[in-house]
Amino acid sequence: MNPIAAATEAVRPSARADSAVTPEPRLLVADRAAQLYSQLPVGLAASVAIIVVAVYALRYSSHGWVVYGWAGMALAITAARAGLWWGFQRSANTGQARRWMRRLAIGALANGTIWGVLASMFFGLTGEHEQLFILLVLAGVMVGGISMYAASWPMYALYGAPIALPFTYGLATHEEHLLQAVAVLVPMFYAVSVGVAYRLNQLFLSGFRSQHAYRKLNAEYTALNQRLAQQLEELSVARSQVEASGRKLALFVERSPIAVFELDPQGRALHVNPAAENIFGYGENELSGRVIAEYLFPPERRLEVAVRWKAMLHTRQPAMLLRQRTRRRDGNEIVCEWSLTPLVNSEGRVISVIAQGRDITQQLEAERLKQEFTSTLSHELRTPLTSVIGALQLVNSGVVGAPDAETLELTAIAERNSQRLLELINDLLDLEKIESGKLPVELQVMPLDELVREALVLNRTYGDRFKVCFEVTGELLPARVRVDRRRVLQVMTNLLSNAAKFSPEGAVVEVSMLDQGAQVRVGVHDRGPGIPASFHARIFSRFAQADMSLTRQKGGTGLGLAICKRLLELMGGRIGFSERAGGGTTFWFELPKQA
Repeated sequence: MNPIAAATEAVRPSARADSAVTPEPRLLVADRAAQLYSQLPVGLAASVAIIVVAVYALRYSSHGWVVYGWAGMALAITAARAGLWWGFQRSANTGQARRWMRRLAIGALANGTIWGVLASMFFGLTGEHEQLFILLVLAGVMVGGISMYAASWPMYALYGAPIALPFTYGLATHEEHLLQAVAVLVPMFYAVSVGVAYRLNQLFLSGFRSQHAYRKLNAEYTALNQRLAQQLEELSVARSQVEASGRKLALFVERSPIAVFELDPQGRALHVNPAAENIFGYGENELSGRVIAEYLFPPERRLEVAVRWKAMLHTRQPAMLLRQRTRRRDGNEIVCEWSLTPLVNSEGRVISVIAQGRDITQQLEAERLKQEFTSTLSHELRTPLTSVIGALQLVNSGVVGAPDAETLELTAIAERNSQRLLELINDLLDLEKIESGKLPVELQVMPLDELVREALVLNRTYGDRFKVCFEVTGELLPARVRVDRRRVLQVMTNLLSNAAKFSPEGAVVEVSMLDQGAQVRVGVHDRGPGIPASFHARIFSRFAQADMSLTRQKGGTGLGLAICKRLLELMGGRIGFSERAGGGTTFWFELPKQA
């Protein structure tokens, strides 16, 4: 490796195991370059001053023109080094620090060479005083170079070598024995100076590393502070949100119309809301810290409650206690529905349980009254109404004599209204049976296409009444489904009758079947007025009728679609509708296919 390369490569790993420069050595090179170039203006000023002094001191020698020639070369080298410093100051690319170091090493070599030329050219040609002057100048530039190039000892060695070698040679070949002895000391002085530069270089490197470590630590500390500030801000926001949620939850619990208890895992009351005090008659201070099961449940129910409580703690899943007889403070019993929700911490341990109790005593009483009303409808209204309809049909048929036209019109109106009332009663009874789970459903596997054909035949007279035609579009698929035959026919009758009632005269009501993979879909397509968007969400509710004026003209109870929905759900199906292109509506239902 040449001397210039040695001066610029000193910061590389000694073994050069990896040719890639790691970030730290690259930064150290940049720091060295900045330090060396920061010292350069002082060295340039000192060089100019020494050159001027040397020219002045040697101007009267016998070779004055050589002195001026040497001074010109020295000033030219100094000017070049000044240009190098100016270029470095204008360069903002620290990635080229190694290149600037190499250029500075060349300048140091040139600078050392010009001082070595001073020794080799003039030392043997001048008198004793001039020789002493040259000796002092060379010693001064050698010592001064240590401070100049201490940040890179190889660069100092490169600078000092061309000074020491010619000077040593000149002294060794001089006639004076004393100067020959000094020739031995010059290399030693040079070696000591290089050693001092090396030690200073190590101090600089240690300082640079400490500076970078401090900068890195400071950057990490700043980043850590920023992250900490951000986390503190997020924590503050989260805390505010938690506090707000806590206030909302507390307000909800306090204002809730249902009883809410916060219990520990042993079932002891931690908090009781006002609704619980009102429902059960116990104050919070009476239940606080006590097992509420001993106060609210009769002895014969506590074992079941304890079993459900242990199961809930074990599974850590919410549990329900339906229709539990619960005892009030005054000894009266009410029926409550209880929900138990365990609150589990991050370690999977139940820390508390939220128990919510709702008094359903009045609801059960309302259900009982509704059942009584349904029974009354069944026996007290439907039976005599059937007799009335039969009597009116006899009158209208002329079996009991031919009535006049006015009487016949009145009895026909009475028969129609009686039929509508009977349909309403039958629909109400069916819906009540469905919702109470008392409607018998006999599921059997049968072909759905046969049921669709049967429904079309049974409702043909209904289509004739409203002057519409029922037609099948496409092919009726021979899909087998597990259904109750009578209930499927009831669904089809409701859909076909609705389509016939609301389609214009002469229209065609189309019926189709589609294979939906695991499901089979039956669609009934009409050309009616459609369904308003505001009515879509309520169409399958009880007594749902979009256009009351049109309903009064066509007839209907508003219960048919609600009954269809519940019947299909009992058979594992579902119902829906969609707007039809060109006007009208398509009502469809799907049933799962059977192998």
